[in-house]
Amino acid sequence: MTELLIRDARAEDQAAIRDVTLLAYHEYAAVMQSNWERYRQNILATLADVKAAEQIVAEQDGALVGTVLLFPPAGALAAPDGTSFTRAWPEIRLLGVAPAARGQGVGAALVRECLRRSRQSGADAVTLHTTDMMAVAMSMYERMGFVRAPELDFEPAPGFTIKGYRYRFADGALTAL
Repeated sequence: MTELLIRDARAEDQAAIRDVTLLAYHEYAAVMQSNWERYRQNILATLADVKAAEQIVAEQDGALVGTVLLFPPAGALAAPDGTSFTRAWPEIRLLGVAPAARGQGVGAALVRECLRRSRQSGADAVTLHTTDMMAVAMSMYERMGFVRAPELDFEPAPGFTIKGYRYRFADGALTAL
């Protein structure tokens, strides 16, 4: 295995970013059933217009093996359930690792890069959202020092909670960014 390169995405990466992200999230299609297509369309719409987000990729042997979006803090935003919220800190979204590259530290490297950039920008915390079906990701986030932030939770569909997590730099377990 060669060294993992973490870098900003380039215009020519867009098709590979879309492919890696959809492959990474497709494992949830069976669990989500009728909601999968709506979620897939939401992923595609987000990737088509990343706005102010930093799009970061992991490359190995010339191929993209992971991708993530880092959104800056913002004012009032609309949540998928129709409510509004304020993003007070940078937010990590759509972290995806190609199935063949899982277990090699790609996801953790992308999260560390998001934390490094957020710390460098002066943020005192970083947030993200995940669900119980993403147990492996939740475990990784918790190992890295993210803690549950229930006040960030929202429910896009009855009985389906999107869980908020927060990493505070003063509290975080990560020492070497």
